Amino acid sequence: MTNIYFVRHAQPLYSHSDTATRPLTDEGERDCAEVVKVFRDIKLDYAISSPYVRSYNTIKATAEEHGLKIYTDERLCERKKGNGSNNMEMFKKRWVDMSYCEADGECLNDLQKRNIDVINELLAEHKDENIILGTHGTALSTILNYYDNSFGLEGFLRIIDFLPYVVRCGFEGNKMIEKEELLIIEKVYNG
Repeated sequence: MTNIYFVRHAQPLYSHSDTATRPLTDEGERDCAEVVKVFRDIKLDYAISSPYVRSYNTIKATAEEHGLKIYTDERLCERKKGNGSNNMEMFKKRWVDMSYCEADGECLNDLQKRNIDVINELLAEHKDENIILGTHGTALSTILNYYDNSFGLEGFLRIIDFLPYVVRCGFEGNKMIEKEELLIIEKVYNG
């Protein structure tokens, strides 16, 4: 079985306007120690992350402890947000119709496709390995939805305040056969 350990980033500094370089808060940095603890007794074979600073830095100490280089892939970035896109009305519209997006944003279908393309490559190239993957809340939600279509708006809203959040998905080939939550740290989402 191949295990992918999805790690949604720790608490970011929301006042930092550039989404790609947005760092973790001091509290978020401290919470990365909890991520390290989760993986202390798990053999990791490969590390990959969104290139966004908050995702990369959330798994950095864990990768270092396991002697792993973190590879990055632009396709793992969070959804391109348009103006006024982070509110309940927009969340509902996007999850009811995953092809919907605001004019200057990205729809969930496109976000899901680019993330699943990476997942399929990982599953083909790292069979029977344990992979840690640094990700984002909406990106992770679309990944979980791909393998379990009952994961939708309610699932997304459930994990929106989990910063960081670790979930292990076990795969046989390209089929997810197990899902296990390993770490939930609740913070107030201010994105």
